[in-house]
Amino acid sequence: MILDDQNRMKSIDQSNMLLELQTLPDQLAEAWRIADTYNLPTIKKINEVTIAGMGGSAIGADILASYVNDQCSTSVSVVRGYALPAWVSGENNLVICSSHSGNTEETLSVFQEAIQRNCTLMAVSTGGKIKSMAEETMSVFWPFKHEGQPRSAVGFSFGMLLNIFSRMHLIPDQKNFLDSAVRSMRTTLAEIDVDIPVSKNLAKRIAGQALGRQPVVLGAQHLEPIARRWKTQINEIAKGWAGFEFLPEANHNTLAGLEFPEPVLEKIYAVFLLSKNYYTRNQKRFELTFDQFMVSGLCTDKIQIDEKDKLSEIWRMLLLGDFISYYLAMLYEVDPTPIDSLENFKKAMKS
Repeated sequence: MILDDQNRMKSIDQSNMLLELQTLPDQLAEAWRIADTYNLPTIKKINEVTIAGMGGSAIGADILASYVNDQCSTSVSVVRGYALPAWVSGENNLVICSSHSGNTEETLSVFQEAIQRNCTLMAVSTGGKIKSMAEETMSVFWPFKHEGQPRSAVGFSFGMLLNIFSRMHLIPDQKNFLDSAVRSMRTTLAEIDVDIPVSKNLAKRIAGQALGRQPVVLGAQHLEPIARRWKTQINEIAKGWAGFEFLPEANHNTLAGLEFPEPVLEKIYAVFLLSKNYYTRNQKRFELTFDQFMVSGLCTDKIQIDEKDKLSEIWRMLLLGDFISYYLAMLYEVDPTPIDSLENFKKAMKS
């Protein structure tokens, strides 16, 4: 019953990660508001947009790229690494470097390479080295203030990118869709916050199912990056192992792996993120895949949030996943904020 004991959870959550999750709707709205006050890069024609980032800074780009896929006639790609693809070159290629700290070495490398290739360049960050590099090269720099972990700044990393695409007319105006998403998130928050008991709280129930198991999250289309987000939040917040799969790709390989090793499969918890906004054929695939997982003896679950517009569905599902990860951390009795293993790895890379 720890999930209904708010005092116990406060004692575990030493850095108040809960507040970061509770204010995510406000953060998304704030990201749009401050982005509206900034100047856009000057570019005559955009052939392609490349967004560079890692970890929590990259997930906002993933969500953006997936969301605009059926709206944007310009190619959009996300780079997680040190180098730009060979075809990204010239002033008609817009490169956006997103780094929460401004010191992410992979993203700084991409920034430097974009300068050498004469790309139109801009950066989104709280500051750091990338701010200095942007100022030195007279590149557009969009700052935001956030003192928490990069993973809890996804509202900024997505909202500011969405504003760029909207104001540069790469996609239809998004202000009404963003406002709707913020309202929908607040509705979800009222249903899954800490004061809602386990008996009425979907996030707490799912966390209870995930306890002691290895979650695997399955999504499609606009919810593909949300499946990935759930996985990474379980890693970083709950310090637990997790995986993610995409449909229809999983129907061409993953289904064949539901036999061995049996002791591992018995520990799998497969969560299917459903949507009425999926292609009809993908909806059928989800039903058939879910049935196959059940027949194979895996613990399975379905989650569906009905929204007419995809942006609201994306953000309600993201918020739900964040709270599930938080409640799983409470069940494991681990502080959700520190990521010592990642920090120690970064230090080792510098030595």
